[in-house]
Amino acid sequence: MAMRAPDFWQTRGAVARLLAPLGWLYGASVAVKARLARPARAQAKVICVGNLTAGGSGKTPVTIALGTFLAARGRQVFFLTRGYGGNESGPLQVTSDAEAARVGDEALLLARTAPTILARDRAAGAALADAQGTDIIIMDDGHQNFALTKDLSVVVVDGQTGFGNGLMIPAGPLRESVAQGLARADAVVIVGDGDPDLGDYAGPVLRARLTPLNDELRGQSLFAFAGIGRPEKFVASLQEAGVKITGTQFFADHHPYSDSEIAALKKRGGLVTTQKDYVRLTAEQRRGVAVLKVAARFDDATLLDRLLAGV
Repeated sequence: MAMRAPDFWQTRGAVARLLAPLGWLYGASVAVKARLARPARAQAKVICVGNLTAGGSGKTPVTIALGTFLAARGRQVFFLTRGYGGNESGPLQVTSDAEAARVGDEALLLARTAPTILARDRAAGAALADAQGTDIIIMDDGHQNFALTKDLSVVVVDGQTGFGNGLMIPAGPLRESVAQGLARADAVVIVGDGDPDLGDYAGPVLRARLTPLNDELRGQSLFAFAGIGRPEKFVASLQEAGVKITGTQFFADHHPYSDSEIAALKKRGGLVTTQKDYVRLTAEQRRGVAVLKVAARFDDATLLDRLLAGV
């Protein structure tokens, strides 16, 4: 089961220093995979939206925003996802009414925007998308996956937490070193306020913000619950949406909710959760649960247009 990020990922305390050698091995394994890779070439252009850290950067909303942006310009977009949190390996096309236990919550959110392929084997997933006539494949996560040749690699960074303590899993949140990961990036998207240190990276940097969409929640008193990587971002979005938060309870990322857990939460009063959590609930569990809808909005649409023009 996925976990919430430990507090020591933000500091270089004793635990982080003790685990640092394991982190070096983790980062080195990514470098080896990159060097040995023989990536397949899809017929469609491939945009990868990834990150350098474990969870919570805003990657899925950015992926959806790019897909929406390109579809509005007449491009045939397919999303490609690993289906994290589900038990399907694919390749298969995800329908928006599929069970989250099968395909994972991120795949369900993507499928509400554009056709979505789930595949642990990304090359096989791209072949399925190609067979259906797509001209752009957007990979949700995959910066450390080398099965496909990428035409544009976008790295999403949380503006507030950045790269945490700068150490690699399990000592810190990084999947690989910042220098190594950004050397393969064609663009960086910083989500929210803050100025993370990007080192020697000299490519385009775009700014995006997670914007609440449903005004009907303004003024409501609601108890917030979530199982996501950065629940504090959810709380901040609720406050921006004008929700009066009566309390909070957080679970592990991608947590599968039991009926008893939801029943206990409902005793706290009116509930609100994230879109990712909501799609993991059964129809019965959703009764009386409000959902905060957010979208990634880019500060400079012209810069985004320029970035995607060559794809």
